[in-house]
Amino acid sequence: MRFVLASASPARLAVLRAAGIDASVVVSGVDEDAVAASLTDPSPSELVVALAKAKASVVAEEIATTHADAVVVGCDSMLSIGGEMVGKPGKPEVARKRWAVMAGGSGELFTGHAVIRLRNGERVSEAAASRSTTVRFASPSEEELERYIATGEPLSVAGAFTLDGLGGWFVEAVEGDPSSVIGISLPLTRNLLTEVGVRVTDLWRE
Repeated sequence: MRFVLASASPARLAVLRAAGIDASVVVSGVDEDAVAASLTDPSPSELVVALAKAKASVVAEEIATTHADAVVVGCDSMLSIGGEMVGKPGKPEVARKRWAVMAGGSGELFTGHAVIRLRNGERVSEAAASRSTTVRFASPSEEELERYIATGEPLSVAGAFTLDGLGGWFVEAVEGDPSSVIGISLPLTRNLLTEVGVRVTDLWRE
C-alpha cells in the first residue's frame, strides 16, 4: 500500500520519514483561495478541513490509475491570531505585520487532515478532522526579525513561522501536538487512518 502525501511541504515529509513512513509526494495544485471563497462563514476548523479534503480529492483522482492501492493524505494549516485566520504571508511586508501582532503573544494553529483510501483505483473510504494547538511566541528584536524575514523562511509557511526551522528560536512554548505545528499531526493522522481501515504500523518501512 502506497502512502501519498498531497503536499509539497518538506517539513511534513520530514515528519513522516522520521516516523517511519516513506511517503510519495504528489502536489494537488488546488486553488486555496477559490476553495475558501466557496464556503459560507466557515469556522477555522471547517476551513482547514475543507482545504485538506480538496487537496486529497484532487490527488486521489490523479493517482487512481498509477497507485491503485494507496492512502492519500491532504493537509492544511492556518494560524488564528488577533481574531484573524492567516495562511502563508508570501511577502516580507505581510510577514512583518503578522509578527507585529504575534510577538509576545499567542496564536491558535489549526491543522486539517483528510485521508482517502484507494483500493483497485476506487475510493472505498474517507475520513477528515482537524486539531488545534496553542503556540506562544517570543518577542524577537527588530534586527532578529529582519534577519529572519530576509531568509525567506517565514514567507511560505502558515503563520509566518516554523517550529522545526529558524522560526523555532522565536517560539516560547507549544500547548498541544508539536507535530501538528510542523504541519502534519501524527496522532490525528493515525486516528484517520484507523477510520479508513489502515493500521499505521503496516505503513512503516521495513
